[in-house]
Amino acid sequence: MERVGEEPRLSELSTNWTMLFRANHGTPEEVSDALKLMMLRYSGAVHRYFLKTVRDPDEVKELDQEFALRFLKGSFLKYDPAIGRFRDYVRGAVRNLMLDYHRRKSSSKKRTRPLDTDLSLSLVGEQGLARLDEQVDQAWRDDLLDRAWDSLLEFENRTGQPYHTVLKHRVRYPDQKSAQMAEDLSPILGRTLSGGAVRQLLQRARDRWANSLIEEVKLSLDAPTRESVEQELADLKLLHLCKPVLDRMDADRAGSRPSGST
Repeated sequence: MERVGEEPRLSELSTNWTMLFRANHGTPEEVSDALKLMMLRYSGAVHRYFLKTVRDPDEVKELDQEFALRFLKGSFLKYDPAIGRFRDYVRGAVRNLMLDYHRRKSSSKKRTRPLDTDLSLSLVGEQGLARLDEQVDQAWRDDLLDRAWDSLLEFENRTGQPYHTVLKHRVRYPDQKSAQMAEDLSPILGRTLSGGAVRQLLQRARDRWANSLIEEVKLSLDAPTRESVEQELADLKLLHLCKPVLDRMDADRAGSRPSGST
């Protein structure tokens, strides 16, 4: 299990893929709302990337605004789902924005200090662009993980099932035995737990967390299939966290088929 969401992000909203098509074909009001929702979904990852690479809060703010402006001006309406994943399109947009940013910085420095190295060289070329793509993917991966944690916390607040508390404790103390976890968590939860009860809660928490992560990935795919969801999780290095749940889903579906069906 990985990371508890701690880094800042712009959005906790989830949206359906159909928002993109509403943006293409809806009324002006629907287009505006759809674009804003799509921008909010992906801007969390983009913002996280800017923070890690640029670091200057004022410049990050300007880049956030430029990304939002390009999005809301309709640049993203050119996207065609037939040519690939929307995440790849977002990544390309971030790549273009960062190239423009480094060219502006380079131009400014050359006017004042002609011997300065061109800042855009760190991005131009296969290695630089591949590194940028990896960093954007990592930011999206982290954002998906945070969304899964947020979903687990919302479930705990709504139902009283302490899945978020138990799983977060496990992440913080990965080597702790069940009996010690029970001793630590009992006063926090206000009830006496056994080691067996903790193991059961932990398994249920992991399953719900993984299910949330799978659902978040589905929202980012056009017509998600079992194969495309697994491939996306693999590309983001998240499949090992979800594979047991996916396999159980397959087994449940197979078991629910009528006898003799294929």
